[in-house]
Amino acid sequence: MHIGILGTNFGSYHAKLLKNMELVESVTIWGRQADKLLKLKEELGVNIAESAEALINDPQIQVIDICLPSDLHTKYASLALQAGKDVFCETPVCLEAADGITMQKVQVQTGKSVQVNQFIKFDPAYRYLIDAVHSGRYGRLLHLALRRETAPLWGDLGLERITTNLMIHELDLVCWLLKEPEITAVHGTKVVAGDRSLVQASFVCPETAISAEIVVSSAMPDTYPFTIGYEAYFEHAKLVYDESSFENGKIEAALVEHGPGGKRQIHLNAADPYALTLEYALLCIETGEPSVLSLDHALKAMNMAIATRARLIYNPAFSNEQVSEESNSCCWER
Repeated sequence: MHIGILGTNFGSYHAKLLKNMELVESVTIWGRQADKLLKLKEELGVNIAESAEALINDPQIQVIDICLPSDLHTKYASLALQAGKDVFCETPVCLEAADGITMQKVQVQTGKSVQVNQFIKFDPAYRYLIDAVHSGRYGRLLHLALRRETAPLWGDLGLERITTNLMIHELDLVCWLLKEPEITAVHGTKVVAGDRSLVQASFVCPETAISAEIVVSSAMPDTYPFTIGYEAYFEHAKLVYDESSFENGKIEAALVEHGPGGKRQIHLNAADPYALTLEYALLCIETGEPSVLSLDHALKAMNMAIATRARLIYNPAFSNEQVSEESNSCCWER
């Protein structure tokens, strides 16, 4: 397959992954920073496009990999689809519901597909959780608590952006496991100048009574490691996962099972979820098989993120919302 990449920030990492895949014959990349492009050409042997339009309209290229800012995703995904290309898009796929609808319409009109880098489904620890739920290994899932915590490293992640830009991966998992979750409560607090925040959101699936909770924070201390994890309560066991990524590149991770036989650490095979996700997407494009990374799946999570955000930015449509200006916090309950 011949792949075109738009963007050289995260696109550089995608290029490295793609160059190691048997499916990929060539990689062509475009970006605004000439020095990055030349470095990638020297190090990886990728081709360089003169412009985004030239890349998209190159008749040899079959797939466009979009690694641009999220507010540009709809424009370039639509152009790529209309040029007869399939699309792999970074997260968040969009930031507003209207943009998602536009992409869906163009996808239908062109018969081409958009797949989204919802990589949490391919992370080994979360893959273990998904398999445990679907196999019934520990009985029925009762409750799932998820968390994602970071120091202020990613720009503005205040109340208006944190659900779409940081919480989106946990929301993807909740939508995947709970099928049709409903929001039951949201609490958010903004920190410092408003570009950092902490949000707690609760969900339930009315059909199965499975509940879930997500806590995300962009206001951790500067020295705090990037941290993710979950606690999954089943009928016959509990799974606890903790992962911390430190500035020096060190990663500490542990998945523990608490079952009838006591406490047991589960050893997972190391794998790069980004590489697995990208390779899976290309295989689905090549074979035409349905994909768990489809635009429809991604928009289900994004619509949940937008709905959660609506309860955090003092939307008057929610009459039982309580807001405290002094504490810079808001709370919504169904």
